[in-house]
Amino acid sequence: MNFRNIRRFALVAAASLGLAACGINSVPAAEENAKAKWADVEAQFQRRANLIPNLAEVAQGAAENERAILTEVTEARAKATSVNVTTDDLADGAKMEEFAAAQSQMSQGIGRLLASFEAYPQITSTQGYITLQSQLEGTENRIAVSLRDYNEAVRQYNTTIRTFPDTIGANIIHGAEPLVPYSATTEGAEEAPELDLTSD
Repeated sequence: MNFRNIRRFALVAAASLGLAACGINSVPAAEENAKAKWADVEAQFQRRANLIPNLAEVAQGAAENERAILTEVTEARAKATSVNVTTDDLADGAKMEEFAAAQSQMSQGIGRLLASFEAYPQITSTQGYITLQSQLEGTENRIAVSLRDYNEAVRQYNTTIRTFPDTIGANIIHGAEPLVPYSATTEGAEEAPELDLTSD
């Protein structure tokens, strides 16, 4: 290898390092990570929505008050599943807020309905209810973990596009916009409902 080739190789290597240092690779990598984490969030919310019909089945023997709550949960499910946030919407604060509000409404309804079932020992003692309650609690916990992971990925991405030298590539080459972290619209709505399944 002659001196000219060595020099050319050194220039290419230096240019590659310079481009990498300016966010050419780090910005899209951070953005794709955040989008992947959002896909996990959507999957967990969909899992919860899929459990609602099972909840309706368990509620068949409940009193009129529980039927009213169940209707509210069913309507909240319809609204929550109709509000879609694609990866292109992750920088849209209003869209993210609308999605969070719909999911929070469903969380509250599920918590109230499950808590109201405690008054009906014949419901809370059935294997179907116990299994469903366990699945819902597990899903709420998965949602909380997915949201935490998504928010951390958003934090990393937003930090990447705002700090030197990555901000150069983020603004000039990628036209990067900050992503919006998920925040529950009702305090504690992202937490799994706590239920006392012991009978008096």
